[in-house]
Amino acid sequence: MALLLCLGMTAALAHGCLHCHNNFSEKFFFYRHHVNLKSWWVGDIPVSGALLADWSQDTMRELHLAIPAEITRENLEQVARTVYRKMDQLYQGKMYFPGYFPNELRAIFREQVQLIQNAIIKSRIDCQRHCGIFQYETISCHNCSDSHVVCFGYNCESSAQWEKAVRGLLIYILIAPSISCLEPGANLTLESASECLTEH
Repeated sequence: MALLLCLGMTAALAHGCLHCHNNFSEKFFFYRHHVNLKSWWVGDIPVSGALLADWSQDTMRELHLAIPAEITRENLEQVARTVYRKMDQLYQGKMYFPGYFPNELRAIFREQVQLIQNAIIKSRIDCQRHCGIFQYETISCHNCSDSHVVCFGYNCESSAQWEKAVRGLLIYILIAPSISCLEPGANLTLESASECLTEH
């Protein structure tokens, strides 16, 4: 009982992409408090409990992104549906043989990390397929706050579009919040400004 209480407190303090989903607390509360019913071998229980308790922190550590971990609500919903469906299926079984349950948890965890990575990167690539400054709404995986991503897209088809895009970039630099790589002394080029936006 003390172990389960400790696991619950640890998860409540953690942050991560899936943690930002509104059903996370309810779902993982159930998963943690039913883990002792899923294996014939008592050694699987603390291992599985630790995997569930550290899910959010381990997710952030395993993402390995060179850009901020910010995901759209739509993509977060898709990741959550996939993870919960697979976890619910795993929990529908009765007792599993030694080692099986924690191994399945690890497989679901790894798939979740891959889904989050792909969603974040794809959104950035799609953003850069526009012409000029473009932004989209996201959620920060670090603190679950609303955020947005700004990028500069190169997909301009005419000189007039390019002119408008560069003018929009210059205006954004003038009014943008304090970003050191966009400051006047930063020796900006179109490429360096675009790279700067990608990193923030």
